[in-house]
This record gives sequence, C-alpha cells and structure tokens, in this order.
Amino acid sequence: MSGWKHKRTVKRRYDLTAEMYDARYAEEQEAKYQAALADVSPGRLVLDVGCGTGLFLRHLPSNRTSSVGIDVSKRLLLHARKRTRTLNNISLIQADADHLPFKDKQFNSVFAFTVLQNMPKPLETLREIQRTATEGGTVTVTGLKKTFSAENFRQLLHEAGLNVVFVKDDENLKCYIAMGLKQCSK
Repeated sequence: MSGWKHKRTVKRRYDLTAEMYDARYAEEQEAKYQAALADVSPGRLVLDVGCGTGLFLRHLPSNRTSSVGIDVSKRLLLHARKRTRTLNNISLIQADADHLPFKDKQFNSVFAFTVLQNMPKPLETLREIQRTATEGGTVTVTGLKKTFSAENFRQLLHEAGLNVVFVKDDENLKCYIAMGLKQCSK
C-alpha cells in the first residue's frame, strides 16, 4: 500500500472511531502521559504530534506553557477542541505528521504518542518530528510493542539521530516510551 493510501486508511479509522476513542484508549494513554511528563517545565513551547482527542494537552501547565496539537483526523480534533476550550495557550491544527507545518527548531518539547506505528515510514516520520525540536530540545515518542521489538525501536531512534536519554519498557504498558535530546548542529 502506498504511503498516502496507508495514511488515508489510518485517518478514516480514527475519524470513524473518534466517538469511542477515549473510552477505548484513555487508560493506556494516561499511563503513557504520566511516564513522559517529567520533561515539561514552565515557559516551554510544546508540540503534540497526533494529539487525538487532546488527552495529553490537558496535562500540560496551560498557564505556563504554549502548546500546539496536530492530528490528521478532523473528528479527533473536534473532540480535542471541546476538551481544551477552557485552557489557555493551546492551538489545534489538522496536519500530517510527515509534513509538519512548522519551521525548523520551533518547539522545546515534542511528543508523539501512538504515532509511529501508524505511519508508512516511521523513520521519516521521526526525522520530521525531530526537525521541529530546538537544539537540545526533547523528543518523546512511543513505539507499540506488537509493532516494534525493543531492539528495532532502539535502532529506529538511533537511525533518526536522536540522542536517547531513556527508553522505558514498562511491562504494564503496551508500548515503549523513549525520550531523547535533539543533537546540536556542529
């Protein structure tokens, strides 16, 4: 299946399941968010790639952090808008994770939960995500265990040029959680 056909299939699946997404996945997503939140400090500009219904965005300190959530699914973004309407400093944009509508080095922290396994070329997606991070900024991603072995996930992070700080392999989670630093240009 070509890249665009694959993405269109994923988009349709999320559009169709938007109404039940939280009931189905909220508990798992919340566990991932708690494991990854140690990085976000006040005054940071945060990007949530694949923000879905905005579950993660509500965990960010909205009075001290500016956040942007992107997702390919319009229906998921409608739910995110409802969830975040009372929060300050949050913008939502419909966009493709492989073609992020941002300049290089814009975000101090970039998060991509439950994204890589849905992309036709995860390495290219991870490179695009990393492009938007400031030098020395953090990039936190997850990799579904039934899609990636621990070794393959670490290899993907390495090939993308991410300076990995940690990879969590919690037996209670269905995915690996990795946080890395974007390497500074020489």
